[in-house]
Amino acid sequence: MKAVNWNKQDDLTFMYWRQNIAQFWVDTEFKVSKDIKSWNEDLNDKEREAYKKVLAGLTGLDTQQGDKGMPLVSLHTEDMRKQAVYSFMGMMEQIHAKSYSTIFTSLIPSQETDYLLDEWVPSNPELQFKAKLIEDYYMRLFKPEVPTYDLYMARVASVFLESYIFYSGFFYPLYLAGQGKVTTSGEIIRKILLDETIHGSFTGFDAQEVFKTLTAEEQERAEKEMYKLLLDLYENELKYTKDIYDEIGLYEDVKDYVEYNANRALANLGYPGYFEDKEINPIIENAMNTNTKNHDFFSVKGDGYVVSMNVESIEDEDFIFE
Repeated sequence: MKAVNWNKQDDLTFMYWRQNIAQFWVDTEFKVSKDIKSWNEDLNDKEREAYKKVLAGLTGLDTQQGDKGMPLVSLHTEDMRKQAVYSFMGMMEQIHAKSYSTIFTSLIPSQETDYLLDEWVPSNPELQFKAKLIEDYYMRLFKPEVPTYDLYMARVASVFLESYIFYSGFFYPLYLAGQGKVTTSGEIIRKILLDETIHGSFTGFDAQEVFKTLTAEEQERAEKEMYKLLLDLYENELKYTKDIYDEIGLYEDVKDYVEYNANRALANLGYPGYFEDKEINPIIENAMNTNTKNHDFFSVKGDGYVVSMNVESIEDEDFIFE
């Protein structure tokens, strides 16, 4: 048995711990029932169907990340403070997964929720493809001794999930909330997005530290495998995105957003962007703006949400790592 030592505080690991704590929230702080009128009056049947499916897909991915991703990445992490950060982030993934059900409970009958989570998610080929592809990297860590190469690639997979693959699902709730529709649910999604931003940044920082310990041959191999994973996920994500968004006319906008976030994921891992820089939908860009006074990050606050004021603001410079 060992005891974690938090006395060394002036480093990035402690900064990430502090930031994760500052962003803590739970789904019950939001009164989703306020969205019922907008859900029924502002959205048509196709829009409601797309919304339900993106939330169901996000539920599956967050469940996987909380059950397997964070626990297994943490398992062979030597720095006990980093282990603590991963454990906290894993707990937040479970809060994220529960939050989607909180939205479902308020907006749709329980039978629909059961169908989406118990039947649609397990049977959707694109969802299952990306879940299995990422999970395979995690499961390589489920043994007593693990090569450093596998430690690195599991972190790459985690960064791709949290900085890249989640975002096709985040797009629609943010897009609607930016137009004043189902805004409380949009606030929850925005909180989740901001959590995933810090999760991907921390895991990318840790991945870069692990990468330095690989041999030159392993580094070259890892880079090739990383780009292959990026593109395998991308091709699958285009199919998933087209299936959900094409009928409501948003496929191209979401495709651009997926590419934007793929580049962000690469940046978290210390690599330049792969896809062409494009302007993303301005509604989504505004939703991602983190310039706030008290770090609650919300442009519209629900009546049931009270933000802690004893929080330090986050700056763009906090995410520039030399």
